[in-house]
Amino acid sequence: MDLAHLNRRGLVLVGCGRMGGALLQGWLARGLAPGAVHVIDPNAPAWVAERGVSVNGALPADPAVLVLAVKPQMMGDVLAGLGAASGALVVSVAAGVTLAAYGRAFPGAAVVRAMPNTPAAIGQGITAIVGNAQADAAALDLAQSLMEAVGRVVRLGDESQMDAVTAVSGSGPAYVFHLIETLAAAGAAEGLPADLALDLASATVAGAGALAMQEGGDPARLREAVTSPAGTTAAGLSQLMDPETGLGPLIARTVAAAAARGRELGQ
Repeated sequence: MDLAHLNRRGLVLVGCGRMGGALLQGWLARGLAPGAVHVIDPNAPAWVAERGVSVNGALPADPAVLVLAVKPQMMGDVLAGLGAASGALVVSVAAGVTLAAYGRAFPGAAVVRAMPNTPAAIGQGITAIVGNAQADAAALDLAQSLMEAVGRVVRLGDESQMDAVTAVSGSGPAYVFHLIETLAAAGAAEGLPADLALDLASATVAGAGALAMQEGGDPARLREAVTSPAGTTAAGLSQLMDPETGLGPLIARTVAAAAARGRELGQ
């Protein structure tokens, strides 16, 4: 992150909710000067101003970056209320809103769409980015450095991949949280105290995910390593891996529904 450049020209953050707030905390932790940040959000949390960040005040005439961190349903009103981006790099973390839509709002501007996910709140997110034709290598590098404040960043080859990214990693944490819910409920149904079942389910999902990241490669290999023939895991997997009623077809429908909704939001 080019701190000197950002500190000199300033950064405007529109929306300081869960994701915008996580990004702001990450930037400040990396050395961005509070006085260089200008937040637009009528409901900005108190800590933002307490850190010395300008909230709903006068904006710099020529900011280096404009970050849009509002919900896609609000984006139309937000874009209508903003002026021209001038020479600013525009970075959006809203699902569904296309590069073409931003191009109409900010003619000639370099625009980067980014799709982070909620583990960004603890610096463990993963973000996919893609830019428009005006976003050159320097613009993509700057966008990547900004998003790395909350976790890993991957670059897409084409914007058409963004709806699938949204459905897999953007919405994916909610699927995992629901898995924890259902696994804990099933444990309680088998006689475990509810709080113990939840602790076991949460730790199991977190640990298995960490192991998968550490080992890398095909997760089927890890699954097979813990599945003894005719054992308890195999019995459970016989239900999860049923070709008609199991987890595979269910997740396929889940991701397809989320991706389709992303495409609808982009219309």
